[in-house]
Amino acid sequence: MSKRFTARTVATAAVLALTATGLGVPANAVPSNSRTFTVVAEDGVATDTAVAAIRAAGGTVVSRSDEVGMFQVSSDRADFAARATAAPTLIGAAEQKAIGRKPKLDRVEQEHLTAAAGARAAAGAAAKKGAKLDPLDDKLWGLEMIRADKARKIEPGDRRVTVGVLDTGVDASNPDIAPNFNWSLSRNFAPDLTDVDGPCEVPSCLDPVGTDDGGHGTHVAGTIGAAANGLGLSGVAPNVSLVELKGGQDSGYFFLDPVVNALVYAGRSGIDVVNMSFYVDPWLYNCTANPADSPEDQAEQRAIIKAMKRALIFAHNKGVTLVGALGNNNEDLGAPRTDTTSPDYGADPYDRPIDNESCWDLPTEGPHVIGVSSVGPSGKKSDFSNYGTEQISIAAPGGWFRDGFGTDTHRTPANMILSTYPLKVLQEEPISATIPDPRVDADGNIDPRIASEVFKQCKANGECGYYTYLQGTSMASPHAAGVAALIVSRYGKAQGRTGFGMSPDQVEQHLYRTAAEHACPEPRLQQYRNEGRDETYDAYCAGGVNFNGFYGYGIVDAYAAVKTPLKPNARP
Repeated sequence: MSKRFTARTVATAAVLALTATGLGVPANAVPSNSRTFTVVAEDGVATDTAVAAIRAAGGTVVSRSDEVGMFQVSSDRADFAARATAAPTLIGAAEQKAIGRKPKLDRVEQEHLTAAAGARAAAGAAAKKGAKLDPLDDKLWGLEMIRADKARKIEPGDRRVTVGVLDTGVDASNPDIAPNFNWSLSRNFAPDLTDVDGPCEVPSCLDPVGTDDGGHGTHVAGTIGAAANGLGLSGVAPNVSLVELKGGQDSGYFFLDPVVNALVYAGRSGIDVVNMSFYVDPWLYNCTANPADSPEDQAEQRAIIKAMKRALIFAHNKGVTLVGALGNNNEDLGAPRTDTTSPDYGADPYDRPIDNESCWDLPTEGPHVIGVSSVGPSGKKSDFSNYGTEQISIAAPGGWFRDGFGTDTHRTPANMILSTYPLKVLQEEPISATIPDPRVDADGNIDPRIASEVFKQCKANGECGYYTYLQGTSMASPHAAGVAALIVSRYGKAQGRTGFGMSPDQVEQHLYRTAAEHACPEPRLQQYRNEGRDETYDAYCAGGVNFNGFYGYGIVDAYAAVKTPLKPNARP
C-alpha cells in the first residue's frame, strides 16, 4: 500500500530493523508469542561466541548475516534487550514493538502536489530538445545536461553489467523496465509490515519480485536504465541489467536489517553498482553517544553504525560501486543542525544537537559511498539538497520545482525528473494534498487535470507504462549510478570464467575525473528568497573550481566518462 499523502495513521516502533527475516528466512519463523530483536556483535567477535551470548541473554537466533555480525533474534524475556546490550561481546539489541503513530512522508519529492493548481499550469514549459530516441525523452533535461544522449552513441551499456536498485522495489511490468529487468538476481529483503505498509498483498507478506507498492524504486530504476525501445523514455544506461534489491518498505521506511542483507547479497552476487536513495530509519543521524538520547537508543545507534559500515565495506571489497543520495535536508553535512525529526518511527521526535565527529547520516556518510547532490535545470543547487565539502562527491540532475525564477518555468513539474512509475501507486495517490481523487482511475485513465504531470505510453498489444515527475537527491543519485554503469560497461574486463566487472575504486576515480567542473556561484552564500525559502535554506559554497561543497568534483558527464580513456595505471 502506498504511503504518500494518505490520511491513514500507522502504529510504529523505534527499532533497528523490523523484519523477522534474514537472507531467505520466512517471515513467520518467529513464534507468535515471542518478541523480535536485531542484535549486532562487537568487532572481532566470532559468530559462535555471539550466538552463545545471545542464548545466554535468553534469545534464539532466527537468522543471521555472518559477514556483518548481525542476528535476528526471538525471545520471550522482557529484559532481553538489556541483557544483550550488557554482554561484552554484543553492541546492542532493539525490539520490534508498536508504540507510536507517525507516517513517513517525503514532501520534497512530490512538492508540486502541494502547489496551487495555477502554479502547475505551465507544466510542460521547461521541456528540452533532447535526443528523442523515445517519445518522452524531450522532457528529460537531465539526460541532456549530463550528455547521456551523446554517450549512448559510444556506449549504451553492457547487458552483463548489473545495477542494484536498493529501494522500495521495481515494477517489472512497465514496458520500459521489462527488457532490462534481471529476474534471476532480483530479491526482496523487506517483508511488508502491516503497521506501516497496510495489509499484506500476499499471505507471506513478502511481495513478489518485480513489484513496487511504493513507487520510489521504480522511478529510480527508470532513470538508471529504462530501455531505449521507442516507447516512453530512456535511462542513462539503457542497455544495462536492472536488479531489484528491495530493502525499503512500501511506506518509504528503510530499516537496518533489510538494507544490510541487501548489501551483503549484492557483494555475494557480483552486482556491479548499487544505488541507495534513502537513509536508514529511524535516525536521520546515528550517534555513538548523544547525550539527548537514552542509553538504549545510544546502543541502538552504535549497532546501526557498526552494521552499516561493515556491510558497505563488504560490498565494496566484493566489487560493488556504491552510489548514494546526499539527502534533502538543505544542510551542510559537515556542520549539521539540530536534528528535530528523529526518531521518525516509534516515539515522537525530539531535539537532538548533532556532533559531527560522532554522528553519521547513513549510508551517504558511510565508507566508499559516492555522495550525490542535486541540481535543477539551471544548474543551480536545488534548495533542498544537502551539500558540504566533507561528504559531497559529485552533483547530478535531481530536479528543482522552484527553479527558473522570473520565467514561465518557475514552479512547474517539468523542472523535476520524469521517470517510470507503477500504475497501482498512481491509482492510490491523490491528485494533490487537497484533491483526494486518484491520479489515475481504475481503468488506467489519467485525470485530465494532471495530464501534463503524468504520462501513459502503450504498445500495440495494449501493454502500457506510466511515468511521473519527482525531485530530490534520490533522483540525482541514479543519474550518477547510471554513469557508473556506463563506465563499467565501457572499461570493465572479464573476471574469472563467467564474471565481468571493474574495480569500484577505478570506477569512482574515472567518474570524478570526467565530471564537468562547476565553480561555486557568486555570491558564495546562496539565498533562496525569490523561491520562497527562509534563512534556514541559506547555503555557503566552500572550495574551488576543481572541488567544492555544492558540486563536488563536478556534474556527472556520461559522454566524457565513456569517451575519455582510463588513466594508464588504471586496473579495472
